[in-house]
Amino acid sequence: MNPTPLLDKRRIRRNFDRAAPTYEAASALQREVAARMLERLDLIKLQPARILDAGSGTGLVTRILERRYPDASVVQLDLSLRMLREAGAAGSFWRKVMRMARTPARVCGDMEKLPLRAATVDLVCSNLALEWCERPGEALREFNRVLSRGGLLMFTTLGPDTLRELRAVFSASGSAPAVHPFADMHDIGDLLVNSGFADPVMDMERLTLTYADLSALFADLRASGCQCALASAHRGLRGRAWPSLLAQHYAAFLQDARLPATFEIVYGHAWKPEQGPRVTADGRAVIQFQPKR
Repeated sequence: MNPTPLLDKRRIRRNFDRAAPTYEAASALQREVAARMLERLDLIKLQPARILDAGSGTGLVTRILERRYPDASVVQLDLSLRMLREAGAAGSFWRKVMRMARTPARVCGDMEKLPLRAATVDLVCSNLALEWCERPGEALREFNRVLSRGGLLMFTTLGPDTLRELRAVFSASGSAPAVHPFADMHDIGDLLVNSGFADPVMDMERLTLTYADLSALFADLRASGCQCALASAHRGLRGRAWPSLLAQHYAAFLQDARLPATFEIVYGHAWKPEQGPRVTADGRAVIQFQPKR
């Protein structure tokens, strides 16, 4: 029997489908993190012909990549069909303003099982999407599979300190967990190596957004599709006193009359090696070590 999944992908798709019309206006964090991630390409010599924007949403990353690599072909992939439709509308306006003729291909699919052939892209970018994978290691292996030799993976994801205030509030109120567990930066680095990537570079920073009240925080999360999708999440109605109880516990974090919400942002990039390991007839990989002199 298969174990109970941690995340409900149907719920994830439904949340982002509903958020598609409001995502652009509510995605200040996603937009800022995307810009910071892609600034790192300034230090990397790469001229990709084919790019995958994995977990593309409404195309925030794609629009930056199109400006940086105007001759490249971009594939936008997202679990939410409505997000891709919004990306089409936003992208059409963007390309008209920028006088760009090339249109990205849009694919509705799962990052853990990419509907792309092996070795067909030179750069994979993924902004704040890996945390929505049930098995992030599978997504990383898929990224490695579709990358050509010498190709680059660049991504961001959420770390374990994300929404730590809200996690503490739910714990203090005796409510079931409503914040996902997020992978540690070092664990993601290990997954990169185990997925066949070389020279992984990882770092992290914490960003804090502030809100007038708890309802504003929940509204922002809902408008950006970032709602709880735990398979074990509470699905029934709660008592009328429940919002007041949460607000009472959250008040302990009040700073300058504002409620903070912490987001731990993990940045990473790694390369697919130019040459794969030599494999023997029985399937064992041969790794050569240079002797010390």
